[in-house]
Amino acid sequence: MSVERVKEYFSQYGLEGRVQEFDVSSATVDLAAAALHCEPQRIAKTLSFLANGRPILIVTAGDSKIDNAKYKHQFSTKAKMLPSDEVENFIGHAIGGVCPFAVKQGVEVYLDISLKRFETVFPACGSANSAIELTIPELEVYSGYTAWIDVCKGYEREQE
Repeated sequence: MSVERVKEYFSQYGLEGRVQEFDVSSATVDLAAAALHCEPQRIAKTLSFLANGRPILIVTAGDSKIDNAKYKHQFSTKAKMLPSDEVENFIGHAIGGVCPFAVKQGVEVYLDISLKRFETVFPACGSANSAIELTIPELEVYSGYTAWIDVCKGYEREQE
């Protein structure tokens, strides 16, 4: 089971006890927010794409959407999400539990700046009923991210 693989991954950092599992689904932003009793925007959703033939993950805030023009500018290709029946094969986690932890070799992880508004966020942990609360610096470390990017729209930006 994917959540067990994520717990095992976090055990090397002594964080496996922070992984939360729920009796209800957390497979969507709204379901996760309800399970966690938090605002939907603090759910760190992990989206899977095929960019120039290679699988990538983009972790975004729960209230954001991919901006196709920004995505194309960043990756020099049109945004093409992985077909749902191929996500687990490419990434190592099934839809509803996709997260940036314990993913298959060669999968690059990107963090969208829409997350920077928050002190902590809640990414999934490999199953459709799990999550972990992480600070943004913790998310950087444990996701093994490649870069911060700006490919989203539709979220509330902080007042500068």
